[in-house]
Amino acid sequence: MKGPWQSWRLATALRQAFSKATLRRGIMWGQKNVPPGARSVLGVALIFGGIFGFMPILGFWMIPLGGTFIALDIPPLRRRLLAWLERNDDQPDKK
Repeated sequence: MKGPWQSWRLATALRQAFSKATLRRGIMWGQKNVPPGARSVLGVALIFGGIFGFMPILGFWMIPLGGTFIALDIPPLRRRLLAWLERNDDQPDKK
C-alpha cells in the first residue's frame, strides 16, 4: 500500500524533471556537444527510452528532452523553443 508521501515524492520528481531549468541545461549541452544531424537521432532515442520510464535507469524526463533535441534541428521550432526558455518564469504565459 502506498502512502501519501510517495505520491508527493513522485509529484516533486516530475516537477523537477519537467522544469525549464532542466530542459535549458540539456539544450545548452546538446547545442555545444552534439552535431546538428545527430541531435534528431538522439532526440528519437531519448523519446523511445522515455517510453520505458518506469524502468530503473530510464526515466520519463527523457521524453521532453528528446523533443527539444529534435526541435533544435528544425529552425522555426528552434526559435520558438529558445524564446520560450528565455522568457522570465515569474511572468505568466501570454497567449
